[in-house]
Amino acid sequence: MSPLISHPHAISIVAFSADGPVTRQQFLSDAYQLAEKLPEGLHLLNLCSDRYHFSVGLAAAILSSKVSLLPPTQTLEVIRQIRQFAPDVFCLTDNKQSPEGLLRFDYPAMLKAPIDEIAVPEIDEKQQIAIVFTSGSTGIPQPHPKSWGGLVDSVRAEARRLEASESSVLIATVPPQHMYGFESTVLMAWCNSLALSHAQPFFPADICDALASVPAPRVLISSPLHLRTLLNSGLEVPELQHVMSATAPLAEEIAREIETNWNCPLTEIYGSTETGQIASRRPTRSPAWQLFPGIEWIVENSGVQASGLHIDPPVLMNDAIEPVSEDLFLLHGRMADMINIAGKRHSLSGLNHLLNSLTGVLDGAFYMPDETSDVTRLAAAVVAPDMDAETLLAALRKHLDPVFLPRPLLFVDALPRNSTGKLPHSALKALFQEHHTWTVPTNHPAFPGHFPEHPILPGVVLLDEALQRISDKHGIPPDRFEISSVKFTSPARPGDRLLFQHKTQPNGTMRFDITSGPRKIASGSISEKS
Repeated sequence: MSPLISHPHAISIVAFSADGPVTRQQFLSDAYQLAEKLPEGLHLLNLCSDRYHFSVGLAAAILSSKVSLLPPTQTLEVIRQIRQFAPDVFCLTDNKQSPEGLLRFDYPAMLKAPIDEIAVPEIDEKQQIAIVFTSGSTGIPQPHPKSWGGLVDSVRAEARRLEASESSVLIATVPPQHMYGFESTVLMAWCNSLALSHAQPFFPADICDALASVPAPRVLISSPLHLRTLLNSGLEVPELQHVMSATAPLAEEIAREIETNWNCPLTEIYGSTETGQIASRRPTRSPAWQLFPGIEWIVENSGVQASGLHIDPPVLMNDAIEPVSEDLFLLHGRMADMINIAGKRHSLSGLNHLLNSLTGVLDGAFYMPDETSDVTRLAAAVVAPDMDAETLLAALRKHLDPVFLPRPLLFVDALPRNSTGKLPHSALKALFQEHHTWTVPTNHPAFPGHFPEHPILPGVVLLDEALQRISDKHGIPPDRFEISSVKFTSPARPGDRLLFQHKTQPNGTMRFDITSGPRKIASGSISEKS
């Protein structure tokens, strides 16, 4: 048996809600009151966006022996599959939107203040309190049950690595419905006498406001995306005791800049949905990760398995892991993201790490198109407002074999990352589909006469392709456009892969650019006829 929360006194602060500090006494009272009101179903989908409401909902579910379901996304298809898995599931929510087809239960607007002192309940360590789902290789969510004892072991080990004091307050940019947020922003607070903040800020100014709204010492729990954005904002960040990052490796240069500018240590956490958190590292001190006490690797021909502590049976890891000692290891990316181009191998995670470490790149990701031909080329999307393609490719060329240089290289205002900072392959694919590419056919009928032995695609063909793409995007017939200006900079030849991009200007005109790798082929502007 282990206590639901470890806070020693009835007046110990468990959380900071929108109304202020919440004592252990009030938290337990809220949880018991909510437990009495919950519907009869065994399975609960906790979609509360307020982290304090989520934590009360989780505690109420545990007290009433219900199981909280944590799916990877909340799309209609995933919710449909969750309903098939648990037909009795109901939704606990504190916002207006909730999935269709589920019994909806609104978080109570007002819970009574406690009168008598409430003892901290003891929870059976074997009790299943949650089922966390991964997307699965087939797209069908795969369930991973989590017991109370296993989760307690994991978050206690995590807190020891952070060296957080009992008065520390956890402020997080990641949602509690994700495994990282579930463990690090809620359970770690419960099991280590820490306090959690109700807020889930996203933008830099909101993060600073959330930090300033709670007393020091503060621990910021975040992801590389949020940390880079906050660092680049130039805002004054309130005093921090520690910064935690997960979901993707953080470039050493970014980690060093964070520790220098914010005057606090930064720790990265490693784990998976299947295992929970199992290791950590200080990237400014060493590239190696250190396993939590009690966790060990089992190295076999089939791969590397994690075992021990709360992991039973052993779990085969999906990452390329290189043990360097009994408890230290190097991480070389996911096994599934290894790519082979012209006989040369690299990992997408390694390429992304390099791309995001370049000065001037605010965010970026490589993308392997769903093609199987021998001429398949990597693409990349970047947020780098002060760079051009030639400069960025030159920086990559210093570190990469030419076969891994991205063609095309897409410059965007933002990448379609989810709330945890992850970038689903489907979202990246959709991004590139929005910005059409076209490989110039080697047998295009214009080439024989334009020009023999030196074929060049006529400018009128380029303009027609650009107009058609803009027409398809906006649903405006091509003959409704007129060309305001156009400039041809470089010839388009057979086999060139062209990238068409356009952007609506404040005055209503549309500027378009046609590029092939670092070369600008043509640019211009069009407007709709009045």
